Amino acid sequence: MTEAATTSLKKSALLGVGALGVVFGDIGTSPLYTFKTVLDMTGGNTPATILGVISLLIWTLIIITSVKYAGFAMRIDNDGEGGILALMALLGVKRRKRPLIVAAGLFGAALIYGDGAITPAISVLSALEGLHIAAPSLQHYVLPLTVLILLALFAFQPMGTARIGRLFGPIMALWFLTMAVLGVWGIAKHPGILWALNPYYAFHYLLNGGSGGFLVLGGVFLCVTGAEALYADMGHFGAGPIKLAWSTLVFPSLVLNYAGQGAIVLAGAPIEGNIFYRLCPATLTLPLIVLSTVATIIASQSIITGAFSMTRQAIQLGWMPRLKVSQTSEEGYGQIYVGAVNWLLMLVTIALALGFGKSDNLAGAYGIAVSATMLMTTALLFIAMREIWRWPMPACVAVAGAFFVVDASFFASNMVKLLEGGYVPLLLAALVYLVMYIWHRGVVAVAARSGEDPMPVDVFLDELTRAGVVRVPGTAVFLTRAKAITPPVMQWYVKHSKSLHKRVLAVTLEIASTPWVAPRNRLSMAEIGPNFWSITASFGFMERPDMPALMTQIATHGCPIQPNELTYFVGMEKIVAREDGRGIPRWIRVLYAMLLRNCARVTDYLKIPAYQVVDIGRQISI
Repeated sequence: MTEAATTSLKKSALLGVGALGVVFGDIGTSPLYTFKTVLDMTGGNTPATILGVISLLIWTLIIITSVKYAGFAMRIDNDGEGGILALMALLGVKRRKRPLIVAAGLFGAALIYGDGAITPAISVLSALEGLHIAAPSLQHYVLPLTVLILLALFAFQPMGTARIGRLFGPIMALWFLTMAVLGVWGIAKHPGILWALNPYYAFHYLLNGGSGGFLVLGGVFLCVTGAEALYADMGHFGAGPIKLAWSTLVFPSLVLNYAGQGAIVLAGAPIEGNIFYRLCPATLTLPLIVLSTVATIIASQSIITGAFSMTRQAIQLGWMPRLKVSQTSEEGYGQIYVGAVNWLLMLVTIALALGFGKSDNLAGAYGIAVSATMLMTTALLFIAMREIWRWPMPACVAVAGAFFVVDASFFASNMVKLLEGGYVPLLLAALVYLVMYIWHRGVVAVAARSGEDPMPVDVFLDELTRAGVVRVPGTAVFLTRAKAITPPVMQWYVKHSKSLHKRVLAVTLEIASTPWVAPRNRLSMAEIGPNFWSITASFGFMERPDMPALMTQIATHGCPIQPNELTYFVGMEKIVAREDGRGIPRWIRVLYAMLLRNCARVTDYLKIPAYQVVDIGRQISI
């Protein structure tokens, strides 16, 4: 092996260890509750049932995680980024009106917030429920301890996770190795469980289990909650390291542990309580509970961080109100904190833990959101196969159709749990989707209204001379959605102040459908009138615009400005109803106005120094 290949392999291995703490936390802690949930649903522990269930778990991991996500989805990236929003942007929704793709992508993203609220609750609860076996006298403290851990987890978020994040990977590596060892210990007690590797037992159980066999799929699906993270976090670690970690450690550990749980049940272990902890010798149960709790905290942290990252993507793509996004570390762009999302998730997560009380009860609410997201991803994958890979229609139908049948089966089985708590993630997703829809409708309506009756720049400059408008020293920067025409905010300002700076920059910020834009492709600028510059700056949906840095770049491209001496004019919009009756529905207008009043100031979002800003209030009827 060459030195370059060795270095590359070492780098992939290190990134793979890092991915263990971010990508695989959710799916890696599912053995804590999945098998016991399925057994509760089957109502029996006959050899045929156990072999069928374990076979279903193993082959679900193979089909959904190894084949669908690692084998297909991760081959479709948006400039290295993955996830349902990145895939939606890749399919060109910013260039073409494709409402069905937009709806699928946004609702799939909204469903992830539901998953983000349930994962910490069910994971921490299931870990602490080991106290029922290790120390029965402490079982009444499981729920209070869960709430305390969740409170601490969310309270810690503003501090960032850069420092302790380095420990996440090694701790999760220890967790997966522990699960593998426990699994081997269990298999040794009844090696016959290895027959479950044969998919015949999975099909036999489904075909002969009647309606009960179908309903069990809702519990089986819990073993792949978190599989979406392989695709969503691809931009942080790269496809290679994630696949390496999955195939060499995570997947074997999961298979061994599920097989071990099945083996001890076949060997006669009781199925009451948490079967996962029955794999462990009694003297080591308490240390295992501690390790399990730490692993579930790491899994929860990964989900919360993912929600922050997806929120930023949605804001950049124009589908979410501006929220205050804080960078918690200079080491990584993904180390961010979004306060509004953090505290709302905390309230919902703790409410779920208190409301459902046990991980078994929460399992009824879990799965619907994830299976629905996977359905949306499959629909977008089908379009990507046609438009990006240029596959023939029969091949697209065969591959995506097979995934769709699997995903639809799991979704239908999970929908049976709708009234048992499954409505919770759907309700949360519906609320998030509603916010996205209202915000986007409002932004589009304001842009359309502001662009009515555009005034060409040459006409505007002639009017300035004719009206005797005073030109004062300095440079004014007007943020505008309209390119190559006079910014409406500028017209409003001149109308009321009867003056204008000698040099004017009309700046339009555009968000590209790619996650990153190279600095050399950032700017498009032209002097379209005497001392009147039209500038378009492009940013990726994973980038946050920084106006002072942008002005410095503009100065180096030939525009004669001093970045520290600029005056930024920003419109403060008050939304009112149109008088001609052609506006958007009243309920959308009212809610959009409320969101606009409560979102972060555009100057804060763009990092514009407050002492260089002039706010211009104006009414816009939509």
